[in-house]
Amino acid sequence: QVQLVESGGGLVQVGGSLRLSCTASGRTFSSSAVGWFRQAPGKERDFVAAISWSPSSRYYVDSVKGRFTISRDNAKNTVYLQMNSLKPEDTAVYYCTTSRSRIPTLATDGDYWGQGTQVTVSS
Repeated sequence: QVQLVESGGGLVQVGGSLRLSCTASGRTFSSSAVGWFRQAPGKERDFVAAISWSPSSRYYVDSVKGRFTISRDNAKNTVYLQMNSLKPEDTAVYYCTTSRSRIPTLATDGDYWGQGTQVTVSS
């Protein structure tokens, strides 16, 4: 069993930055791929970024390429999502998920999910 806790969300102005953290407990996820998804009100949960177990390959949805960076620190059991140049359309609840069998790019790929952290970008 893995428990995931997201943190780092908040209210930020357009063009600002936030760094989200996803910390795992219960079992290390150094051998798992980790993904970030987001869900806006009334919308589906969409893929944002993912990082493989090792070596670390990174994947991004086109709308965040060049603005978001995913990284991991296996010693801290934590994956980060650095978000720069934020836009109002980035407003959503952000979730992290893990998968031991594939890179999680679909919501159905995740084995475990956190409770989410709210990101609000004001214009």
